[in-house]
Amino acid sequence: MSLFRKPQPLAVHVLRDAPDVVTALRRALETATEAERPGLERALALAEDAAERPDEELRGRWVRRRLTEAGHEGPADSVEAIKILRRAEPGLTLLQAVTYAKEAAAAKA
Repeated sequence: MSLFRKPQPLAVHVLRDAPDVVTALRRALETATEAERPGLERALALAEDAAERPDEELRGRWVRRRLTEAGHEGPADSVEAIKILRRAEPGLTLLQAVTYAKEAAAAKA
């Protein structure tokens, strides 16, 4: 094993549907009745907020969900949490699991 090997890409990809949802909500607002408008405007604000979230935050939420499902209540970046992540997602390398765990801990702070 070389210390200078090429870094592996992250295995958890963040899927972003929020821009498509924002576009659809804006279109719906164009033809909305006065009764529909407040709900659509609120939905649009929420979708715009979601579209602005960084990938690290979304991966952090993914990690916390996995840990909660496993019953883990300790820190997201603990050794036990990293073991749980690797058991839950066998394709994760140690480096990936540690990176995700650190993102989750930083997002919670």
